[in-house]
Amino acid sequence: MIQLGLSRITSLLAHAQPLPWRAIHVAGTNGKGSICAYISALLHQKSIRCGRFTSPHLIDRWDCITIDEQPVAERVFREVEDAVLKRNEDENIGASEFELLTATAFEVFARENVEVGVVEVGMGGGGDATNVLQNPLVAVISNIGYDHQAFLGDSIADIAAHKAGILKPGVPVVVDATNRESALNVIRATATAVHAHPVRRCGGPTSTPAAVSALGLEPHQTTNLAIAVRAVGLALAQLRPGFDTSLDPARPACDNSLEHLLPALKTLQFPGRQQTISIAPLTARTEPVLLDGAHNADSAAALAVYVDTHLRHPPKPIVWLIAATAGKDVDAIFARLVRPGDRVVATRFGPVDGMPWVRAAETGVLVKAVAEAAGVEAEGVQDLRKALRLASDWATEGPLVVAGSLYLVGDLLRLLRKAESAGEDEREHTG
Repeated sequence: MIQLGLSRITSLLAHAQPLPWRAIHVAGTNGKGSICAYISALLHQKSIRCGRFTSPHLIDRWDCITIDEQPVAERVFREVEDAVLKRNEDENIGASEFELLTATAFEVFARENVEVGVVEVGMGGGGDATNVLQNPLVAVISNIGYDHQAFLGDSIADIAAHKAGILKPGVPVVVDATNRESALNVIRATATAVHAHPVRRCGGPTSTPAAVSALGLEPHQTTNLAIAVRAVGLALAQLRPGFDTSLDPARPACDNSLEHLLPALKTLQFPGRQQTISIAPLTARTEPVLLDGAHNADSAAALAVYVDTHLRHPPKPIVWLIAATAGKDVDAIFARLVRPGDRVVATRFGPVDGMPWVRAAETGVLVKAVAEAAGVEAEGVQDLRKALRLASDWATEGPLVVAGSLYLVGDLLRLLRKAESAGEDEREHTG
């Protein structure tokens, strides 16, 4: 279950305070996972030992924690988690699953001697377990949209107030400049009230460094990278005062500059986010498939722009394989994704390891939502493998997109891993 508040996480980590590593804390609705990935990649290139904690996990429960860009070893994760679980039981703390996971991540960072931990807020901000962080290097707020309204409120201003709860006295703030003005007003007011450093707006056409724009990324990726670059610059100014954090186009990039690190990020792949894979081990399809965990209206709109630009080539329709978490605004999601003439297979993801409160929406609900939002008749298939085969048959050589939930993407990637592993075992026995 979801429980906001800091008392339980504070008790879980009481023995570890102050934390022996510094944090970059990232809140928001859309893009915060990508921003975290960009930040940790930049720090890693600068040879700063870095941990990253994002949620939810994708394939394995421990892959939400990385050390120097690699998932933490399962053995390390389980050893630390066991100690956290024992402390929770011995002290009768009653922590939630996410609080236990957060404590595990923070203690993994300490055990692995990271210098910086890049930490994504789970939900909201002020009452989120990650907000136990006391003295982050930088606070970042990405694009704010509608999600988790039952907990965060029904207006952008209400949601922004929760996100702005991560701001701390004297800590630099970087915010996505493309946010609605109502969100920006709340963030600025909160920053003033808590005596945070002035809010730096970043991203969008007027506040993106030329060196970032020159990489030619998708518009939302360009904004996310611009935010990450600004956050890393502010962090490095504290950690490595001699490092050149400027992005001045009039000055040539040198080896000791932030700009020198940027080109390697152009090919950075985010698992489950506009990820192209082969599903040949699972179906007869040889053409690539696009995976994207877009699960709210804004992220669906960004995915739609990508699909319309790169994949939609009439007369071939887009074939969608979709699932969603129960309670999501599926009408808004599908209204942005699906076009007349597209074909849709609705399915369900399975139980989510470590997140028993997450449930998949029924396929009938999704079929009805697609019909009402886009005027397209969808077919519901409960079993993911059968749904994937049907979608592949429909798509033939045309585009196939899997979307609506990171949990769906994770289930598909686990199926693929299992099939690939079985294929390797078979080749070993016949070789």
